[in-house]
Parts: sequence; C-alpha cells; structure tokens
Amino acid sequence: MTDERSYPTGIGTSTSETIELLGLDLASEVLGTVSFGELAYWLATKRRPTAGQLRVFEAALVSLADHGYTPTAIAARMTYYSAPESIQGAIAAGLLGGGSRFLGVTEDTGVFLHEIVAGLGDTAEWDDERWDAVARDAVSAAKASGRKVPGLGHPVHKNGDPRTPVMFRIAREAEVFGPHLSLFEAIGRVHAEVLGRTLPLNGAGVAGASLADAGLPIGLLRGFALLARTAGLIGHLAEEQQDPVGPSIYMEVDRNARYVPPASAPSQA
Repeated sequence: MTDERSYPTGIGTSTSETIELLGLDLASEVLGTVSFGELAYWLATKRRPTAGQLRVFEAALVSLADHGYTPTAIAARMTYYSAPESIQGAIAAGLLGGGSRFLGVTEDTGVFLHEIVAGLGDTAEWDDERWDAVARDAVSAAKASGRKVPGLGHPVHKNGDPRTPVMFRIAREAEVFGPHLSLFEAIGRVHAEVLGRTLPLNGAGVAGASLADAGLPIGLLRGFALLARTAGLIGHLAEEQQDPVGPSIYMEVDRNARYVPPASAPSQA
C-alpha cells in the first residue's frame, strides 16, 4: 500500500516546459498582461480585482512605500552598512520593524474597524448621522477600556496627514468607499467630542480602511504594508550604495555613547 501525500495549492506549479500561475500560463497569459499590483491582489484573494479595487489597492501601496528616515529605513541602512553582501538581510531588517508604531497601524486600524463593521449588517443606505453614532460609541468604548483608537494621531503630521483626504477621494471616485472608510471618516468627525482633543486620521489608518473596503483579507493587511515598504527600503538601499549615511549614524552613536557602570550586586550573607 503506497503512502500518498498531497500538498494542494491554487497559487502555481511548474513542469519542465511550463509555469502555471493562478490557473493561467505565466509566459503566454500573464507576462505583459497583468500588472504587479493586480497580481498581488489576485494572489491574496484568488480573484481578479475590479478596476476600482485595483486603483484603491495600488494607491494604498504607494501611500505606504516610504516616510523618510523611519526606524525601518534606518535599520535597513545600518544592516547594509554592517553586511553589504546581504541585500536580503538589510531589507528583512527594515521589514522586521513593522509593528504597532510603524506600518502595523494599517492592520491594527483595519482590524479595529472590521470588528465593528462585521456586526452592523447592511449599511449601504446609512447617512453620516448613523455613522457618527457608531463612531462615537467605538471611541467611547476604546477610551473606557484604556485602548487607543488605531489610525488616530501622527507624530509628524499634527495638523492633518496629507495622504488621508486623497485616499478618501480616490476611494469615492473608484466606488470602493465602503463601511470601513465610512466608519473611519466618522471617527475623524466625532472623536474630539469623546477625547477632548482633535487628532488627525493618519495615512496608515486610512490605508487599512481602504484595503479592507477594496476586499483584501483583514488578516493580511500588515503584509500589504510590508509589500509597499519593501519598495521604499530598496530605494533607501540604492541611495545608501551611492551616498551612504550608515557610517555617520554609527560613528555618531558610538562616539557619543556614555558608559554607565552597572550597579554593584548586593552582597550575600
């Protein structure tokens, strides 16, 4: 009796003559026909995006590609300085920093919104007043439990993230403005009533809401943020190869480090 093993996948396969991807012949039906953004969406969902979904998806990726000398970019540059033979290590180092303060906010916001939206039923005919009531309850509940509302506030863009209104506009134009964006927009309108201060809706948050309304899996939202930031990190590393700042950062910290001897261990009787 043979011991048959099966490892099913709907992504792709290959033979000595062909490569098949998502049920199509890669060479004759995908190359030169399907854009990278469309392929990324298709791989994640196993369905082709509509034109509107693709526009919002690619806009979100562009919005997350880079934000200057963030810790992720610095980590990538410093790793490259330490191991210039390892581009993959430098990129990985930058991606590993995608967490609750940088990049991970995209997923955190999407999850936060989705947990609320999933219980609302059909919201297609809701007006701003109904969304404001739900948003008010959501912010109040977060405050009562000591949680921050993800996607609210930004360390640099104190007076408004320039990406946010553009993403709202693109989603409306693409007819992909659904319940996640509606709730996020409402949070922007009402949160000050609950929190007593006005905070901007940040770009990572609106990206998460946009990706959710575009039909991307909620559990993969951080993956898309990392996909976008990979392009930005490659740009930083290309710049690092031509005009490196890693050595200066290293010397700045190393030469200004202040050694503080550890406290003496208590004597034992």
